[in-house]
Amino acid sequence: MVIGVAGLAAGLFVGGALLVGALGWALQRTVDTEAFKTADAVAMLAAENALPDPLPVAGGEVRVQVIDERLRIRAASIDADRLVPMLNREQLARTHDRSGVYIPGRQIGLTGPVRVVAVPAGPPEDPQTVLVAKSMTDVTQSVNMVRSILLVGFPLLLVLLAVVAWRVIGATLRPVEALRAGAEEITGGARPGQLPVPASRDEIHRLAVTLNGMLDRMESARVRQRAFVADAAHELRSPLANMRTQLEVAQHLGDRTDWPAVADDLLADTKRLSRLVDDLLLLARADDGIPRQRRSSGPIELVELVDGVAQRYASPPVRVVPTAGDAWTEGEPDALDRVLANLLDNAVRHAAGEVVVTVVPQQDDNQGWHLVTVSDDGPGIPAADRDRVFDRFTRLDDARARDGGGAGLGLAIVRELVRRQGGTVRLADAGAEVAGTRPGSAPGLRVEVRLPAAARPPD
Repeated sequence: MVIGVAGLAAGLFVGGALLVGALGWALQRTVDTEAFKTADAVAMLAAENALPDPLPVAGGEVRVQVIDERLRIRAASIDADRLVPMLNREQLARTHDRSGVYIPGRQIGLTGPVRVVAVPAGPPEDPQTVLVAKSMTDVTQSVNMVRSILLVGFPLLLVLLAVVAWRVIGATLRPVEALRAGAEEITGGARPGQLPVPASRDEIHRLAVTLNGMLDRMESARVRQRAFVADAAHELRSPLANMRTQLEVAQHLGDRTDWPAVADDLLADTKRLSRLVDDLLLLARADDGIPRQRRSSGPIELVELVDGVAQRYASPPVRVVPTAGDAWTEGEPDALDRVLANLLDNAVRHAAGEVVVTVVPQQDDNQGWHLVTVSDDGPGIPAADRDRVFDRFTRLDDARARDGGGAGLGLAIVRELVRRQGGTVRLADAGAEVAGTRPGSAPGLRVEVRLPAAARPPD
């Protein structure tokens, strides 16, 4: 604020100085114009050899003389000196190009400074010069009056502007101070994470709304992170508790322990734990928001990939619908293999009798995309829950055993991996696609994965 007032004072000082200078220059030009007008009129009379005596002038603050080359006075106005010229030779030499010089007024009987201009006159054989002197007292008084007004008015104006600026800036920064105090309270945990929004619809209002939106997103991210950590700890605790229980029982039984059976159980729990850790690591890396380059990316034939993954499951229940032609895409084979495996695991877990897998290559109504569907004749998922099942650790049937229901990460991983391949995934009712689905029975579930089509690579 102090720097602003100092800058304002400097600006007013410079502006006042320029105003006084411009006013003095303009008034001087006015005096010169009037003096040259009188001198030109007298020069016309001298050219016609019709100089009256005394020379006529307008006003009592003007003196006129006509001198020859020897500085002798040929004619003069009624108040002008008839013996001594107003300018000597040195001063007269400075009046070329229709410029004027200043002389003290007391030399010619006037007060204050006097402006004298010179105009050549007379015939060539008898050159003469017309001198016109005009008092600058009125000009000086006008400039001094303006300077005095500015010297008195500028400090008052500066004080007034400083007060107004202080009030205006204070009113402008008051919402900013409220935002700062609100941010300090939020940081200290004194109240929920919302900043006060000013009533004015200006930049501060938009800033507060934007910051509140950012705080909401950060709070949502923290809530998701806490929920993710809690759910992950809960999921990891289950196989660890199972392994600990088996080892404690085996230790208590001693020689009666069936160690091969214990080893099989521990190996199964270890595999489950390893898979859960890998899933959590994949999702945690997806949360950092950093784009990742595809590893081992290359052309993939989806029909062949689907057949290879389906062979790991018994038939029935898994059935692959034959596809005419091929369907090439660009992506990570391991990631797409994981997508199909997760979908088939989920479908087999919930199917009542059959799981159908189809590959629909790019067609006219599906330009640029290949469609892979996995359908089962299980209970399906209500339309209201189809977005929620892609969230992590989501189980629509909370009463199911964790070993049967999984950790609730399969569809979340599917969505993340498909997104990294540039595709989309959605859920729908299976309808009549599955043989076991009849009118009045369960609707079943169809998972549709769309992957970008790619050109067939050279053989």
